[in-house]
Amino acid sequence: MLLASILRCFYWLGAEFETILLLQSILMIFVQLTLLKVALDHRPADSAHHSPFAAVGATKRPYRFWQWRSQRPYWEFLGCFTLATAVLQQLFGGSSVFVDAVGYLALGIEATLPMPQVIANHRSRSCQGFRVSVLVSWLLGDVMKMVYFYNAQHVGMQFKACAVTQMIMDVYLGVQFWRFGNGPKIEGKGKGVEMVRL
Repeated sequence: MLLASILRCFYWLGAEFETILLLQSILMIFVQLTLLKVALDHRPADSAHHSPFAAVGATKRPYRFWQWRSQRPYWEFLGCFTLATAVLQQLFGGSSVFVDAVGYLALGIEATLPMPQVIANHRSRSCQGFRVSVLVSWLLGDVMKMVYFYNAQHVGMQFKACAVTQMIMDVYLGVQFWRFGNGPKIEGKGKGVEMVRL
């Protein structure tokens, strides 16, 4: 969500969509940075059985991406990502193809945030640990986004397409909850992970 919000700010430079959506992205960056700092300060110690920010049953990521032991690599990565995006914006910001690509990337990341939960539910054939209240709030948020995006004057196709994608993902989560519920888990297939999306 943090990367999506950073990219959305750069997308605004080329697309100049609704200012309220830019302000939402800026606020989201501050909230996500605060949450990251709190999570890093209070995460369990790295051990043979647990790696920070690792999903249950996950394989090792190249360069232990987002599973680093110290805090510094997280901040360095975010700084380098923002700087690299700023340089690309400076070089190609006048190109509508580049601007559109940044928009689809930013909103595509946000739209596919439910995917790890969908995959975990599918593997375990269970929605154990995933609350109905979270699903309902996501679906209500999807409906509000769709109504706003399809009625706003300065919102590009990226917002609309990604809102539809996100709603499809969340509806599929509802189908999984209806099919699997908190049913029996298959041993060794992993565990459902409740995600938080602001």
